[in-house]
Amino acid sequence: MRKAFLFCCFLSFSSLSWGQKDSLALGEGYADDQLYLTVSYAQLINQPTSITRSGFSYALSTGFIKDITLNQEGTISFGIGIGYGYQNINHQLRVEEINGSTIFGNSTGLTDNTFTVQNLEFPLEIRWRTSSSNKYDFWRIYTGIKFLYNLGNRFEFSENSNRFSYKNVSAFNNFQYGLTLSVGYDAINAHLFYGLTPIFSEASFTNESINTKIIQFGIVFYIL
Repeated sequence: MRKAFLFCCFLSFSSLSWGQKDSLALGEGYADDQLYLTVSYAQLINQPTSITRSGFSYALSTGFIKDITLNQEGTISFGIGIGYGYQNINHQLRVEEINGSTIFGNSTGLTDNTFTVQNLEFPLEIRWRTSSSNKYDFWRIYTGIKFLYNLGNRFEFSENSNRFSYKNVSAFNNFQYGLTLSVGYDAINAHLFYGLTPIFSEASFTNESINTKIIQFGIVFYIL
């Protein structure tokens, strides 16, 4: 079922890509349709008090955004898109799936404690730029919200030379969203994603709710 869902999403993405107008086409009402690629440093925030930090982590995403202009000059628009995101998080929380339940603990004694996530992304943006129909280099501020649907997650760690791996843990929040901001000039821009929903649903550790969220900051490349 999941493979069929992914295949349908791929077909939708392809049809959007082939059907787009040329970005910044001459004439009134041009659209800045784009492929995007985001490379980000990722960190977990709002961790339980006994979990002090997360290690080096990163996130990648790519997709297509359809541009819908809101004024004749094309300087203000609305963007709607679809994409794929991958996260590799080095964290300090022990996560296990036992008999259909997710168990949390401290990572003391663990090595290589990471989890990976694959998401389907749906970005929505309000876009402002200093462009015109024949001006290809311009300043931009794009801000909005991105919805995430989890396609798969895997939690892995090593303990006493044994490797443990748990796929698609039940406590993982499959539907998440967060705020986005892209600011810069021309093709390369600074990018921020601030998660508003916890990555775990109804989870607790040492009688404390786990409200861990993710924040990503890096650069986004816009490909015309």
